[in-house]
Amino acid sequence: MKALVFHGPGERGWDTVDDPTILEATDAIVRVDTSTICGTDLHILKGDVPETTPGTVLGHEAVGTVQEVGAGVSTVAPGDRVLMSCISSCGRCRFCKEGHYGLCAGGGGWIFGHLIDGLQAEYARVPFADNSVYKVPEQLSDEQVLFLADILPTSFEVGVLNGMVTPGDVVAIVGAGPIGLAAILTARLYTPGRIVAIDLVDSRLESARRFGSDTTINNGHQDALAQIMELTDGLGADVAFEAVGVPETFELAADLIRPGGRVANIGVHGKSAHLHLEKLWIRDVTITTGLVDTFSIPQLMRLISSGRLDPSLFATHRFPLGDTMAAYDTFADAATTGALKVVLQGAGVSSAAAQTERIAAVA
Repeated sequence: MKALVFHGPGERGWDTVDDPTILEATDAIVRVDTSTICGTDLHILKGDVPETTPGTVLGHEAVGTVQEVGAGVSTVAPGDRVLMSCISSCGRCRFCKEGHYGLCAGGGGWIFGHLIDGLQAEYARVPFADNSVYKVPEQLSDEQVLFLADILPTSFEVGVLNGMVTPGDVVAIVGAGPIGLAAILTARLYTPGRIVAIDLVDSRLESARRFGSDTTINNGHQDALAQIMELTDGLGADVAFEAVGVPETFELAADLIRPGGRVANIGVHGKSAHLHLEKLWIRDVTITTGLVDTFSIPQLMRLISSGRLDPSLFATHRFPLGDTMAAYDTFADAATTGALKVVLQGAGVSSAAAQTERIAAVA
């Protein structure tokens, strides 16, 4: 089969690799119908994730069709259309039993495109299939659920829930890339008083307004801290999300919050950031970090099914799966291309229009 293979920092290729096979009784083989690229994939290509070794197939977000299952798989069968989560769960270890699937100690957690071959490929082996895939309702298209594989539950769990957003809060989101935009969508479920998006790129701030941000700040030529203080009568934001993954944005998020406020770090960091405890200790500040557990996928899928959550805004560019190399170029140059998320369509999905026609026929 063909797959996007990591060959070391800065190096990738659309290569021919061995087809995946069943290795454990709990495995499934899934044909990848629709996939996408994540900012974390770009971090891997920069060398920020040294655990990912050359030769690994990248990708951890996809929708596909089950082709084969191991003898121990009982909840899905060949022909089922499934969402493949970025997080795998053994279902047996202490962390999985507590719902902390991202910390799975039984061989799961974030493994796709990280520790094992991932989902930017024509086929994939899915470990722990009973616990790690979700059947897709017939009335939903691949694109409607694709972003449930990572960015929506990540922003919701690591941002909104960890940050304890409550009605009326002023929420400052540092970074208006896909994760920051997903944080806007999911924070709105809790009716905050004001959502403020902060970024250096005007096109991303325009997207933030389209996703529901009330105020936008370009901190390349505006003083984000001064504007937040003006908006909050000098107190600061109730909650700040760090949604980029660089030291400067974490430190800005910590500066923006009021005494007693919360900083929820969502971004993937490859370098050390300063934690200014000399300023924070006396202000009763809570700082949270985390890797997504994806326990919220069923809840978010119900919200999509009911029309209360619309992730289709993320899909700005579409490519055949065979053009994944070009898709990476587009996604990596988002400041120029305006890309939020690129959709990679496999042979099983000819187009979004075709899916819409199929779903309309089912309905």
